[in-house]
This record gives sequence, C-alpha cells and structure tokens, in this order.
Amino acid sequence: MQSKEFKIRRYELLKAIGNNNIAIVFAAKEQGVNTLYRQNSDFYYLSGFIEPESIAVLIPSSIQSKNKFILFNRENDPSKEVWSGSRAGQKGACRDFGADQSFAITEVDNILPRLLANHNYSKVYSNADVDDNFDPRIKRWLSKKHLKSSILLNLGDILHEMRLKKSKIELKSIRKAVEITTMGHLRAMQKCVPNAYEYELEAELLYEFTRRGGHPAFPSICASGINACTLHYSKNNKRMASGEMVLVDAGAMYNYYSADVSRTLPVNGKFTRKQRTIYEIVLSAQIETIKQIRPGVRWDYLQSTAQRIITAGLVDAKLLKGNIESLLLKQKFKSFFMHIIGHWLGLDIHDVGKYRIDDKWRVLEPGMVLTIEPGIYDPKSLRMGVRIEDNVLVTKNGCEVLTSEIPKTVAEIEKMMAKRR
Repeated sequence: MQSKEFKIRRYELLKAIGNNNIAIVFAAKEQGVNTLYRQNSDFYYLSGFIEPESIAVLIPSSIQSKNKFILFNRENDPSKEVWSGSRAGQKGACRDFGADQSFAITEVDNILPRLLANHNYSKVYSNADVDDNFDPRIKRWLSKKHLKSSILLNLGDILHEMRLKKSKIELKSIRKAVEITTMGHLRAMQKCVPNAYEYELEAELLYEFTRRGGHPAFPSICASGINACTLHYSKNNKRMASGEMVLVDAGAMYNYYSADVSRTLPVNGKFTRKQRTIYEIVLSAQIETIKQIRPGVRWDYLQSTAQRIITAGLVDAKLLKGNIESLLLKQKFKSFFMHIIGHWLGLDIHDVGKYRIDDKWRVLEPGMVLTIEPGIYDPKSLRMGVRIEDNVLVTKNGCEVLTSEIPKTVAEIEKMMAKRR
C-alpha cells in the first residue's frame, strides 16, 4: 500500500484529536516463535509497519512546527534477523515508512517520558488496551509530577470512525481479497463430494487462498448436516453424507484486508425439495435486504427486512404458525434466525465502527463495507442450517455486491457442482 495513504491517515487523525494533544499507538504483542504475527489493525492503519515491538507517536503541528511521526522499533541485529528475518531498523523506519524520527524500542522508557514532558498537551490518545502490559506502562510514563494533569483517552473513539469508510486504496485490497475468496469458494463447490471429510473441503479453500497470494482471514467453517446449526462450528472433522448440505463460511485476507463469504451447498450436488424450500427463504431474505442498501438507510431497517421475510417464509413452510405481525412482535423468528444481519468488514473480519450512535441506529454512508448474512438454523425438525453471506459496498446511489461472482441461486450452485472433478 502506498506510503502517502498512511501519511494522509495520520494527518486526518491528528486533525481530529485537536490541538495540544498527542497519540501513542502500540503494535500487537508477539505471541511466540512459531505463531504467525499479525499487526494490530489500528497500528497498521496509521503506519503500514508490520514488525512487533513497535510504538508510534503522533504529534500535531500545534505542538511542533509540523506534524511529527516518531517510531520506536527494533534495531537491526544480524544475530537475531537470521532467525526471524530482516528488520527495518531506524534507517528503514524513516526511509520506507515515513517516520520523521526513529529510536530503538529498548530506549522508549528513557526517551518517551522526556518527549512527553517537552510538550504542552492535555490529552493522550492511545490503544493501550491491546495488551495488558501497555496500559500500566503508559500510565507510568504519565505519572510524573508535571504530566499528571493529562487525560488518557481511547484512540478508537476517533480512529474507528475513520476506518469505517474505506478509501479507494483500501477498496483495492478488499477487492483482491474478494477475488481470492471467490476462487476458493468455486473450488470448494467443485470438490465437494459425498463421503469426503469437512476438513478436506477446508483444505481446498486453504490451497486456493494460499496459491493466489492470500491467507485465511479466519478459520474456515465447513459444517455439514446438523453441524451447520452451530454458528461458530470449528471442528471440521465429520464425513459429509449424500443428502446433507454443508455450510461453507470462509474468506481470504490480502494486504491485511479481508473478505467473508458463506455459501450452503448440497453435498451430492442436488438440493432436495425440503432443502430448496429453506434455502430459497434465506436467499430471498438476503436479496431483498441487499436491495435496501443505500446511503441514508438505518442499520436496523436491514435487520427488520430480513426478519420479516424469514418469518413469512417459515409460516409458508409450516415451521411457524400464526399472524406474521404477531410473530414478529414476539420475535418467534429467533428460534431459527438468532444473529444480526451482518457486520462491518475491512482490516478486521468484524471490523470496527459503532452500529448505534447516541442510542440511535447508524445511517449507512458511501464507502462503508458490510456483510449481509441471513440464515435459518433448525437442529430439531430440519436438522440443518442455511446461511448465505455476501460482502457489500455502500455507494453514492445504492450499493455494489463485491462477491457477486460466487454462485448463490439453486440453479447456479447445481450447475457449478455438476462440474465436479
């Protein structure tokens, strides 16, 4: 991603936090030698820097002659880099990541308190809550006599509103993640066969994501039969039987941005009449809900749209009895559709951004990316679960379904699965 993009973000953040204030941003904690490291999303959003043991300090021009970006990071050390790879070091932090100054992370307890003491500020914004060790550390820096009047505030209150609306460069990464995810789901449709194990389907997704330059954005769900009624099913160890359906919830991450897609497939390639009935209720709810997405629409309207269509469908299918309005009022749909209609999507799978502001549901705005994922789950009478999930961008005049290339109608899925090999 272009360094100019990160510079713009830092500028916008410093403008938002106001004069005489400062931001201290911590990198994610390193979990262990054999654990894949992922940078804290807020830290990455502002710096593009992906090494652990790093702290970014952002100082507004009201305090300095110009906005300043200071990075504390690891020093170059050939004896350690031979084990874990090259480091940017202090020169690389300035040259490649736009830091105005860089200091060794081992010097932070000496330099940062003095740096803080030199500025007349009233508020310190931080994401210190990313690690239990960071919060007491920053409080210790602020415990000096001349710093005690400073107020420590959560950086996310401002930064997460910025992250909610995606830039053109962010959307480019999301579209690439979607492209990789699409190929993974197409492969899963072509490799899904009776008597295979759920983990074999997961392996096909992983293969496609990896060979196209992506990574799994989260552990893939491949839930066949009654397993699909467990919303966050993770075992993926059951043998898939002919006549069952399998719910595949998987997405790729590319350049730190993610996709998140669900499809529900007939294991043998053909929906039964009962499966088709339930599937098309969910599909109708999803399509009609997506049609409502445009600037100015409240989040809860999307939820209520899906709930109404699913309730009516369940009545038609004789799974619910009674007047639709009464059933909605009593929330009888919750026995079958118990989760919200979707979530924000971006650097995190369940991306940051409030759904309600001052106790009122948020209004959609251009640049927001969200999932729409209604479902019906019945472990008792139907013994199956169906979820259909797409990723949607709010545009100036409506919306764009970013994941539209992944088949989701009954006819499209059966046609794709007929190509199995």
